[in-house]
Amino acid sequence: MSDFISDFWSHYVTVVVLASILACALLLWVTARTRAPTGSDNTTGHVWDEDLREMNNPLPRWWVGMFVLTIVFGLGYLVAYPGLGSYGGELGWSTRSEYAGDVAAADRALEPVYAKYAAMAPEQVAGEPGAMAIGERLFLNNCAQCHGSDARGSKGFPNLTDNDWLHGGTPDKIRETITQGRTGVMPPMAAAVGTPDDVKNVANYVLSLSGSPHDSLRAGLGKSKFTACAACHGIGGVGNQAMGAPNLRDNIWLHGYGQEAIIAIINNGKTNQMPPQQGRLTEAQIQVLASYVWGMSNKAAAAP
Repeated sequence: MSDFISDFWSHYVTVVVLASILACALLLWVTARTRAPTGSDNTTGHVWDEDLREMNNPLPRWWVGMFVLTIVFGLGYLVAYPGLGSYGGELGWSTRSEYAGDVAAADRALEPVYAKYAAMAPEQVAGEPGAMAIGERLFLNNCAQCHGSDARGSKGFPNLTDNDWLHGGTPDKIRETITQGRTGVMPPMAAAVGTPDDVKNVANYVLSLSGSPHDSLRAGLGKSKFTACAACHGIGGVGNQAMGAPNLRDNIWLHGYGQEAIIAIINNGKTNQMPPQQGRLTEAQIQVLASYVWGMSNKAAAAP
């Protein structure tokens, strides 16, 4: 309820909740005082199945008492706990604080486990079976949704099991990426390249860099136009990890393969984002997770 961006909705919820409780109390009071017309035998005159007559007996007092207690309990609950719009309750309890408390308690319980790995180099952590079991769970819970449970990625999501890294594959760079996140932006480059025919030529030149099938005549014409791309991708398309610009010579295609896919990226640009995990994971968890990710692409070095 604290996420309301307008006081109107807080007041609206408060009015609806209190009006509902008041309506229940009013209904109970009205029905207790109202008597349906009955005959001398205390029946209402309604008869079913020839001899089944409806009596006009009041609710038992214990039942009425339960209704009253429910109303009183409801009002007491709304004073103590959230329920009236943005009012947080006198006890200050919330599901968010309850969750934060549970997470903090779990972190405290795991501190001794992580303390052992915090004092180790990432390469050593990657060789510890216990640390890698923890890293696997962290990866499945926080990374697999995008990179896949096997960490091989998919279109638009990098494969973490090879040695092709946009921003660097050292343990420190991986930890930096996990902590701060990454935003990769390639602006639309069609205007800088030239005509649509020039764009197609550059696309074929890019394909030629990795030895992929291409039109060699167009690739030759596109080489001079590639200078518009070299500022990020480097002369010859070797990439630039400082900028997150991909290596175009390795035949690894993050956003699709082939002439049409490359033309679409040149024309429209591309933005990719990995959200930062700082605040969601502790530094110790990030240390183990970064070691786990590094170990997946350096299995021989990480082997115990």
